[in-house]
Amino acid sequence: MNLHEKQGLGTKGLGTKGPGTRERRFVAAIGFAALLLVAGCRQDMHNQPKLIPQRGSEMFADHRGARPQVVNTVARGQLHEDSYFYTGVVEGANGYREEKNEMPFPVTMDVLKRGQERFNVYCTPCHSRVGNGLGMIVDRGYKPAANFHDQVRLAQPVSHYFYVMTHGYGAMPDYSAQLTPEERWAVAAYIRALQLSQAATEKDVPSGVQVKDLKDIAQEKHLPAGFAQPWMLPDTAIQAYPPVAKEGYPAMAPANPGDPAITIPKSKPAPAAAQ
Repeated sequence: MNLHEKQGLGTKGLGTKGPGTRERRFVAAIGFAALLLVAGCRQDMHNQPKLIPQRGSEMFADHRGARPQVVNTVARGQLHEDSYFYTGVVEGANGYREEKNEMPFPVTMDVLKRGQERFNVYCTPCHSRVGNGLGMIVDRGYKPAANFHDQVRLAQPVSHYFYVMTHGYGAMPDYSAQLTPEERWAVAAYIRALQLSQAATEKDVPSGVQVKDLKDIAQEKHLPAGFAQPWMLPDTAIQAYPPVAKEGYPAMAPANPGDPAITIPKSKPAPAAAQ
């Protein structure tokens, strides 16, 4: 068997179709890929009318891509039907917002315990655990916080504290991100209970219960000498602005009256009518 016969046998044995088959297959594959590429380059989806963020649009008469919200629609989870529960204010007779001295839900011991726990976490650094405005960071030089036991704060309705926690007040930031509406109301209820506890009298004690003076209790328990004394601000405390007596002083005890008495002279009697 000569060389050509061996090559032919080998070719038949491999089942090929002669020389150049591999090249033809390669060219066919390239052509098929080119057809797929051309078919995928249509611009229908690219050129269709659509909205692109932060761009204008020719689809609407006002040429704005960002559409206004549909009137009278509320997002899921934002249907705040009880506006007083979420805002702490109502519309007054004069049309302005008005705070109310009532809770939007019943106050139980669980509510007060939750309010105490949240108060101790977020409020005591400035207001202290008794709410006298002498918190730890005030002792370190921070601006004195409000004293919940002065006449101004005692006269404020309970929803005022909810409103302040929601929006902030003065140097105090808002705590709406840290406290849910339920927790803000619980803290407001605890502040009111704290005010009542610090201003309790013997009339508030049930009959038959012995009442001891705080000085006597401090002496019996060997507490520091100034334990039962009026609260005093430390020398490190900073008062950015002169205090206003009408608004009360942080950590003062007893508090000054919210509105000092004003003496108005009596009007002169009208002259008698001529006879």
